[in-house]
Amino acid sequence: MPHGEYLRYVALGDSQTEGLGDGNDTVGLRGFADRFAEHLAAVNPGLRYANLAVRGRVAGQVRAEQLGPALALRPDLATVVAGVNDLLRPRFDAAEVAGHLEEMFAALTAAGAHVVTLTFPDVGKIAPLARPLRSRVFDLNTRIRAAAARHGVTVAETARHAVTTDPRLWTADRLHASPLGHERIAAALAQAVHLPGSDDAWTRPLPPQTVPSGRQAAAAELRWAAAFLAPWLGRRLRGRSSGDGRTAKRPQLLPLSASPVSPVDAERREFP
Repeated sequence: MPHGEYLRYVALGDSQTEGLGDGNDTVGLRGFADRFAEHLAAVNPGLRYANLAVRGRVAGQVRAEQLGPALALRPDLATVVAGVNDLLRPRFDAAEVAGHLEEMFAALTAAGAHVVTLTFPDVGKIAPLARPLRSRVFDLNTRIRAAAARHGVTVAETARHAVTTDPRLWTADRLHASPLGHERIAAALAQAVHLPGSDDAWTRPLPPQTVPSGRQAAAAELRWAAAFLAPWLGRRLRGRSSGDGRTAKRPQLLPLSASPVSPVDAERREFP
C-alpha cells in the first residue's frame, strides 16, 4: 500500500491514546489518535477509525485486552503507544514492557498492518521530581527502537526533539499532553508515515517564555506533588487505577464523522 493510503486505522494504548488532556469526559476527549485520524481522513475520505485505548493500562494489559480486538478489525494502519504507566511503577522491567510491545508489533505487522509507535521524551525535563525515572525512559526507548526495527515498525522520534519537553505541551499533571501537545504528536505521526502535506513543523520550538525564578519553580513542584503525585500514589497503594470500570471510547471502525455507540446505547437500541 503506498504511503498515506490507509482506510482502516486502529489505535491501541493507554490514556495518551485515549486523549486525556485534550478535552474531558463531559465534552469528550480528542487526543493525538483522533487528530492523527483527521490527518489521515483529509487524504483518504473513506477512512474508518477505531480507538481501543483505556486510561491506566500498563503495556501487558494493552496487549492482553486490545490486541485481539485490534486484529479482528483487520487494520491497514495501527498505532501502538504504551509503557508510561509501567515506567511509573516501582517494579519496572524494561525488557518485559518492551516484550509486550514487540508482541503487538509482531502480530499486527504479520496481519498486514503498517504499525507506528513513538519514543518518550525525557520525563526529568518535564517534571524535575521525576528525574530518577530518566534512565528508565532512555532504556525503554532503546528497546522500542530495536523491537520496531525487527518488525518494520515506523517510529516517530518524539524523544529526540527538545520541544517535546516544553511545559506548554503538557497539562498541569505533567503526565498527559495538552491540546497543543496532542496536536504535535499527531503531526509527528503524520510525518513518520510520510502522509502527503506533512512536514517537520512539529519539531520547531515555541516562542520564548519567561523563565520562573528558583523559588517559583520550587513552589510549583510542591503544588504538583500535592495535587497530582500524591493522589496517583494513593491509587497505586490501594490497588486502584484511573481506568477501573472503563472501556474503549471507540471500539468499532467507524467513519471519522460518526459518533461511537456505547455498549449501553447499543443494548437500548436493540431492546427498546
